[in-house]
Parts: sequence; structure tokens; C-alpha cells
Amino acid sequence: MHQSVHHTVECLKAKGLILFPTDTIWGLGGDATAQEVVSSVYLLKNRIYSKALLCLMKDIDMVRDFFAEVPLSALKLFEEERPTTVILDKPRGIAKNMIAADDSLAVRIPKDDFCQALLTAFGKPIIATSANTSGHPSPQCFSEIENSILEGVDYIVPLKKDLNMTQPSRIVKVDKSGDLTVIRS
Repeated sequence: MHQSVHHTVECLKAKGLILFPTDTIWGLGGDATAQEVVSSVYLLKNRIYSKALLCLMKDIDMVRDFFAEVPLSALKLFEEERPTTVILDKPRGIAKNMIAADDSLAVRIPKDDFCQALLTAFGKPIIATSANTSGHPSPQCFSEIENSILEGVDYIVPLKKDLNMTQPSRIVKVDKSGDLTVIRS
């Protein structure tokens, strides 16, 4: 796994796109702080800019680095065992084209060992969107990833290619007062 992390980090530092296994599904990713990388993801996915992307962050400390306020209810969601994407208001230090029109950002702290090692080594949030073009179903295993995605990335992580990954995360929006709205359960 160490070599895969090293090669992936080198690609991310070079502003490349990666295809990688997450704690939920195969993801298309890149540096979430680099506007040109975010644009490349939208272009490869043929996705409209009004549909925001999510990013992975290593831990609560990283979340706090990129948000002025993190309500207690959000902190509790991040601690749950089930993969949960939390939408928070007013991110900072993130590429502007990663941020939704309502000034929010979707964040998940993965439990997966590879993702944690990658986030630790890279030190910045990583885009994590499903590895499919818009309008097509999310791949449940590596063999279902479309050729256009495979050919459009700069590095494919050589791990977990034989696993089915079918568990999408729960999505919960947390407003500044800490109130929760479940988007996907």
C-alpha cells in the first residue's frame, strides 16, 4: 500500500486526476484546493457546475482548518461508523468551483486505511466523486468503470480492483445553527 500512496500523492501534487477506491465506491479525485483540477473533474465527468462535488478530509482537525465553524451535531456525524457525507456552510481554502452556490461544501472523513494514508501523506482535501460520467450509474466494481474515465485520469490506484463497492454514503446537511437535514439516508 505504501507505494500506491506515494505514487498517488505524486500525481496529486502534479495536479493530476486519480481513480481510487474509497470507503464507499470507486472515486475520481484530485486536489480539492486547485481550481484547475476541479475543472478537469467536471470536464471528465461531463457534469454541470451547479452539481457540487464532495471532498474527503483526514479528520476533524482538517475539517476545522477549512471551516470557520463546525457545529457539534456535525462532529457527531463524522464520528459515526457508517460513511456519512456532511454538508457544511462557508468553507475556506477550497477551490471556489468546489463550493456549491449556497456557499456550502460536502465533506466525508473516510475510515478506509488507504484513504487515511493518502490524506495524511497529501495533507490537503481530495475531491471524491463517483467514477462515472454524468447520467450513467456509479460503478459497483472496477470492471464497470467507463473507458472514458479510465483513459481520462493520470493515475489508477492498483488496489481493491476485485471488490464490489456498493455502499453510497449517507448525506446530511448541517446548517450554522446545527440543525440537520437528511439528503440521502
